[in-house]
Amino acid sequence: MSQQERREAVVRGMLDAEGPASVPPDLHGEAVRRGTRMLRRRTVLRRVLWLLLLAAAVAFTIWAAETQPWVEPPSSRTPPLTSW
Repeated sequence: MSQQERREAVVRGMLDAEGPASVPPDLHGEAVRRGTRMLRRRTVLRRVLWLLLLAAAVAFTIWAAETQPWVEPPSSRTPPLTSW
């Protein structure tokens, strides 16, 4: 018997089983509670990440305005004399 035939036999056995499987009565309430908690955590995490991104953008803007990395620094030595 091949792997596929075994899988088909297991699925046929589950489909031919008698009646639906019993489900705990408080399953719906528990699922709603967990889902609500997950959504709340995800929302808080998303807000914290946006806040961190905003803080990083503000910090970068302030740093760039203060140090002006696009400006060439002044030379520390004089150019050579070539016209003598």
